[in-house]
Amino acid sequence: MENKVICHCMNVSYADIEKALHEHQVFSDVEKEFEEIQKATQCSTGCGGCYDDVLNVISEIMSK
Repeated sequence: MENKVICHCMNVSYADIEKALHEHQVFSDVEKEFEEIQKATQCSTGCGGCYDDVLNVISEIMSK
C-alpha cells in the first residue's frame, strides 16, 4: 500500500502522504491536515480527482 500512487497528477504516493503527515507533532482534524499535506506534496492541486482518496489516506493514518 505504501507505494500506491494516490495523486497521479503530482505523483504523490501513500508513503509521501504518510511522511508529510508525520512531520506534524499534533494531528488536529482531517480537513486541516489535508491542507497541510496539500502544501507539502501539492497533491489534489491538479485535476482534484484524488481529493477523496487523499482524505481517506489521511483518516486511515490518523486512526492508527
